[in-house]
Amino acid sequence: MKQTPRRRPWWRSPEAIAGYIFIAPMVILFAVFRVWPAIYGMILAFGEYTLKRTYSFVGLDHFIRLFQDPIFLDSLRVTFIFAAIQMPLALIVSLGMAQLCNRAMRGMSFYRSVFFLPTVTSSVLVALVFMWIFSGGGPVNALLEAVGLEPIGWLTDRFWVLPTLAILSVWSSFGYNMLILLAGMLAIPQEYYEAASLDGANGWQRFWNITLPNLKPALFFVLVIETIKSLQTFDTIFVMTGGGPARASYTLTFMIYDQGFGYFDFGYASAAGVVLLLITLVLSLIQRKFVGKND
Repeated sequence: MKQTPRRRPWWRSPEAIAGYIFIAPMVILFAVFRVWPAIYGMILAFGEYTLKRTYSFVGLDHFIRLFQDPIFLDSLRVTFIFAAIQMPLALIVSLGMAQLCNRAMRGMSFYRSVFFLPTVTSSVLVALVFMWIFSGGGPVNALLEAVGLEPIGWLTDRFWVLPTLAILSVWSSFGYNMLILLAGMLAIPQEYYEAASLDGANGWQRFWNITLPNLKPALFFVLVIETIKSLQTFDTIFVMTGGGPARASYTLTFMIYDQGFGYFDFGYASAAGVVLLLITLVLSLIQRKFVGKND
């Protein structure tokens, strides 16, 4: 009796092997520059590493020291305040711009491209431009003086520095979020809106009862991305304020940089990084539970 030849497993097929070859460079780069630094950072968090490349295990000493350090606690407070300002503002602006671009209008593709430009602009360049805009003699204060108001120290006042940085953060990222939300809006069947219009629903009712519920997957994605960004913002703060004035913008990422590259306390900085990772993970899980649990 003639035996049927055994079929080769799908993962050993020529197509699969070709796929492995094509994705191998990306996988290697991701492992070398993403996975290994994350693992090594966790190792450093439980030890003492010196410039002489000596490592000694210290257990939870760095974490105990963190929660007894007033600078760490204050940087944690500043980080949460910045996130509480930046995240809702980013979500509202991105959602509003997506709704504005979700219409058939001549030249709309051009406007969408223009709105996306801040996303691909160098963050350092944007920070330098915003430093001039919000400087003492910049356009914003000139406008305030023109209407009879006192100029504001946007980057030198402890009260205004975080809202100013949040405005910059929102401006530089709303284009990407807008495209994600716009794609979600375009995927909603038009029949829903037509049926609602026949029932007499106005624009706000259609947005609240049709657009938002069907936009939950995209909203969840944008919320998680903005949470990570707000908790890990560093470059614009480094360029615009350097953590000042009087540590008013001294976020946790800035403290990690300061401890690691300012004082060369790599173990302590890594422990702060692990705490930031856990905070980000917990907040993402909470958002998953309340926003994206069904998606």
